[in-house]
Amino acid sequence: METTDAFVGLECLDCGETVDAADASHRCPDCGGQLDPRYDYDSIDLDRDALTSRPFDSMWRYAEVLPFARETAVTTREGATPLVSCPTLAEEFGVERVLLKDEGRNSTGTLADRGFSVATTAAVQHGADSVALASPGDGGQSAAAYAARAGLEATAYLPSRSGFSNKAMVNVHGGEMNVVGGRYDDAVGAYEEGLDEHDDWYPLQPFETPYRHEGAKTLVYELLEQLEWEVPDAVVYPTGHGVGLVGGYSGATECRALGLVDDRPALYAAQASGCAPIVAAVDDDADTPAPVETPDTICGELEIPDPTGGKRVLEAIRETGGDAVATDDPDVLEAGTQIAMNEGLEVSPSAAAAISGAQELAQRGEWNGDETIVLVNAAAGNKQADVLRSHLMSQGI
Repeated sequence: METTDAFVGLECLDCGETVDAADASHRCPDCGGQLDPRYDYDSIDLDRDALTSRPFDSMWRYAEVLPFARETAVTTREGATPLVSCPTLAEEFGVERVLLKDEGRNSTGTLADRGFSVATTAAVQHGADSVALASPGDGGQSAAAYAARAGLEATAYLPSRSGFSNKAMVNVHGGEMNVVGGRYDDAVGAYEEGLDEHDDWYPLQPFETPYRHEGAKTLVYELLEQLEWEVPDAVVYPTGHGVGLVGGYSGATECRALGLVDDRPALYAAQASGCAPIVAAVDDDADTPAPVETPDTICGELEIPDPTGGKRVLEAIRETGGDAVATDDPDVLEAGTQIAMNEGLEVSPSAAAAISGAQELAQRGEWNGDETIVLVNAAAGNKQADVLRSHLMSQGI
């Protein structure tokens, strides 16, 4: 297995054992716990000057802090997405700056591309022929795209509520797309049945593979560099399983460990009120989120009743002094249409939860007035443009 020099293996978050990444691809072989990549940071020679001399062309410019070398990567040049100023939102929030990290500019229009680049590279390194997952939608499309890039077969299970473009593009990329009646949990159940019948499938479920959130961490490296290493006061993530936020926490912690910055931004999880297990856990001061029994939100990417990264999301929020916020579907959709009308930027319905969540935080008095707030647009608006248009039509627009 070809890995970078500083990558020392995978550590189990439950029992603390470190295993060779060549021997363990997913769960801890001793206790079944989640595995997380570990690095020898003392051996990494990466400073601001070194990064300044490199082209800002993809997330793989940070290969020293990724498990695999750039030349081995399955990549479509994901990352290097813009950080766009939103002066109208800054005025509305009463803060100095609001910036949108626009992950809709990635190859399949989603933050998930970062994670699937690393996870698919791992699949190739492990000799996989076929990858599989269940997804609310965006991840299915992204997984199929990266599998195609790597010459692998892909199987995706999507709930019937998924957007048409996600379903269509799984097939367009050559993947096998299975539409499951019901919601995301039903798709997971069907995926697990399929996994039992296919020993050759390489799972790409979030936090089942240790590599999806590892790709997501590069977003924070980028935004810090784009801010000339000024640490923003807050980063707001739309949050389902928690891949983006957990990755962001890892990236911010690494940047501090490497001496690139002295502090970490406060991390905020934004969810839809109809499915907000992270928010409930923060409010209850719980260590792990309790599953939502009857999830119900039009924001399909956020309708994750039992997030696999829930415990780690809560740790990241508390360690950085952040918080979690939930807003109702109409407010989320209104935020998605208003940023298009006032800023000219396109965000997906689910990603708009970061905007409406930050609006709610501003109304609560969370901001003092001199902050820099970064909102993560996890997916492009054309993923479900019909949902945003329907919202406008309901208002007679």
